[in-house]
Amino acid sequence: MSGGHDVLIVGGGPAGLATALHAVRAGLDTVVAEPRRTPIDKACGEGLMPGAVRALNALGLQVPGHPVTGIRYIQGAREVQSAFRHGPGLGARRTTLHNALHQAVVDEGVPVVPLRVGEVRLDARGVTVPGTGLRARWLVAADGLHSPLRRSLGLEVKTSMAPRYGLRRHYEVPPWSSYVEVHWGPYAEAYVTPLGPALVGIAMLTARRAPFGTQLQSFPELAARLPAERAVTAVRGAGPLRQRARTRVHGRVLLVGDAAGYTDALTGEGVSLALAGAEALVANVRRGTPSRYETDWCRATRRHRLLTDLLVRARQQPALASRIVPTAARLPRLFAAAVNALA
Repeated sequence: MSGGHDVLIVGGGPAGLATALHAVRAGLDTVVAEPRRTPIDKACGEGLMPGAVRALNALGLQVPGHPVTGIRYIQGAREVQSAFRHGPGLGARRTTLHNALHQAVVDEGVPVVPLRVGEVRLDARGVTVPGTGLRARWLVAADGLHSPLRRSLGLEVKTSMAPRYGLRRHYEVPPWSSYVEVHWGPYAEAYVTPLGPALVGIAMLTARRAPFGTQLQSFPELAARLPAERAVTAVRGAGPLRQRARTRVHGRVLLVGDAAGYTDALTGEGVSLALAGAEALVANVRRGTPSRYETDWCRATRRHRLLTDLLVRARQQPALASRIVPTAARLPRLFAAAVNALA
């Protein structure tokens, strides 16, 4: 493919596809490079917060799934919950979300080329992918948690925090709640997301390297609801989760989604932040203020990053971790405010 585009998006996950939709609708000549076949699955909690649902609706997308009406934290005999105040969230399979976004991009006439991009050449007027003839005024790195482009451009920042990992599996059982349940165990958090009339997703977040079944046994009441024979998907993993980027704007390269930096999946905001970042990125490219995208990204993600970092640091100190849910239960208004501040 030759010629110059306005925007080349590397990565066809939710962040990249949402960026493509915003870009083409802003009148920008857009192309997406993604080597994997659609739909792309990954380890994901699959709970979309109300903000993500609103952002998808604004893009004209109605994603099938199970309504999610709030968040419930459970730790031993203690629990606390809060309903969403500004509309429901959605439990949706990652593959279903990806199919919806991909089809919308195709319907807009945006080419999705089967190309893996790990190296680019920058100059004052644009970005070139060597050996392909592909060139654009702006390149969007939307290539995921362990972004090859972020690494090749020297934008990664090392972290000293203990690495955490995610594991996910699905069970063919009816959801017992319309809430996303977060079970706090001694070594991990287990997320239960209703996905359909007879389907729940279980995601584990932990610093302990152990198989999914071993992790699940740390939650006896949850394990009793989820017999092994009702598992309907293989275990998928992801991590280390915490990834930092030095900047979101590097010459003619802009980073979005997980590639722009990721704290942890603990608050379930990954897709919401990706969608917000996509909109802010394109708005600044369209206005001719790309350098402002860094400021807008920091502002849009600050609350999430601070709360998530606080919870992850507390999780790493056993004395504090054991008090998270009891403290929230004593302060239900504060818990509700935190839930809805991120919703």
